[in-house]
Amino acid sequence: MTTPPAPPGIDVPKVSAWLAANVPGLEPPVAFSLISGGRSNLTYGFTDAAGVRRALRRPPTGGVLSTAHDMTREWRFISALADTPVPVPPPLAYCADTEVTGASFYVMGFVGGTVLGDEAAGRAFPEESRRAAAENTIDTMAALHRVDPHEVGLSDMIRPGGYVERQLRRWHRQVHASGADDLALFDEVHDQLKARMPEGGTGIVHGDFRPGNLCYAPDGTVTGVFDWELATFGEPLADLGWLISTWAEPGDKLASTPGPSTAPGFPGRDALVARYADATGTDVSDLPYYVAFNRWRAACIGAGVVARYRAGVMGDDSYDADARSGDVTRQAASALAMIRELT
Repeated sequence: MTTPPAPPGIDVPKVSAWLAANVPGLEPPVAFSLISGGRSNLTYGFTDAAGVRRALRRPPTGGVLSTAHDMTREWRFISALADTPVPVPPPLAYCADTEVTGASFYVMGFVGGTVLGDEAAGRAFPEESRRAAAENTIDTMAALHRVDPHEVGLSDMIRPGGYVERQLRRWHRQVHASGADDLALFDEVHDQLKARMPEGGTGIVHGDFRPGNLCYAPDGTVTGVFDWELATFGEPLADLGWLISTWAEPGDKLASTPGPSTAPGFPGRDALVARYADATGTDVSDLPYYVAFNRWRAACIGAGVVARYRAGVMGDDSYDADARSGDVTRQAASALAMIRELT
């Protein structure tokens, strides 16, 4: 019987020894597998000798940009939210020692359910549960936005200054570091967004809140919220803007990222916005700005993903970097058209 090859980014002997010493109840040996679907930080599932399944997150094996892929940040957020109504994977252990496997990483409980990452997943999900899944997505977002960061021990992570201003500065810098194919377009959108920034508020912002980063039970209940890599503090409408920018309706030509929402039974964008406004009492009049902002941000993120795949540091999962580069440019152009409509 041959031993399966180690997935990229995992030094199996060293990681196995660390897990045995630091994860309560773990029974070695463990077997690792790379969970598909991640385009930034890497997620692995692993099963111990007792059959217990857990998950491990670490940065990419290369192409890591400044301020991105921060494992400590992800760990802080899921640890802080573990005892709130927000369903996060149980935090189990954090490793800051980069000698173990080349980067810091953390371990969490494995959450069962269905990730609605694309239209095919939406069509495979029970049709009678699709509306409930959409409504629970909004209700989970609202629960997150009701959490007071000071009450859950995150005060020291709150940065001064406006959220959008920080995000514009960060992603503008990173898209230049990635080397997008049409930087002049990215610059123009950046300048237009900067000139029209709303004042905004301060709350916990997940940064990538969409069905592809959530897990659902068959009845549509959200069982887990994943991928806290982009979590920060700022205007919660930014999360809603991101969700709406990715929530495609039949006939749409472009969405920021694939999702399940064109399958029959999922409500449209207006229904989601209305439910959020009712659940939170939020004035959503600035939402169109945040949708445009998030289209540009999605393009910046996509440019980074393309760059990492072209550099060969994300493994081989049939990702077509050249085709995706065209999608990235179209996203940026869409953001420019939307922000111009606000004038």
